[in-house]
Amino acid sequence: MSLSVADRVALSDLVHRYAAAIDDREFATALGLFADDAELVLPEPPDVLVPVRHHRAHDEVAASLAAATTVDRTLHSFDSEVYSQGTNSDAAHGRIAATAHHWSRRDDAIVDLVWYFRYDDEYVRVESGWLLARRALTIDAIETRPARRLR
Repeated sequence: MSLSVADRVALSDLVHRYAAAIDDREFATALGLFADDAELVLPEPPDVLVPVRHHRAHDEVAASLAAATTVDRTLHSFDSEVYSQGTNSDAAHGRIAATAHHWSRRDDAIVDLVWYFRYDDEYVRVESGWLLARRALTIDAIETRPARRLR
């Protein structure tokens, strides 16, 4: 059994809507893309780059998403997306490679903390469409750059 083209497009749309919501600081919108019993597993950078911290259900996921407020601006871009069928027609998996910029003002400088990472996702189809059932973030590399201006 393989995913239909329509399902692949819908999953890609879900992934991109999540990133846009985070970048636009619309955390309630991002949270709405998770199933009620979803799990978000995050690393603890800069020391631990593999997913180790588990956030379960909407309350914990919401609290972890709010951590993005500690930076002034973010920008996510996707390098590759691979989707596959899950154990039934209402389940799917995704491996999303991406880059995220996290800009912060420090003293008189602007710093761009860049993450090169991947999401290992599990999706569930509900009546309204696809949602994130589980998302695990693995960081492959971290880079720090100076930036000149920030909107």
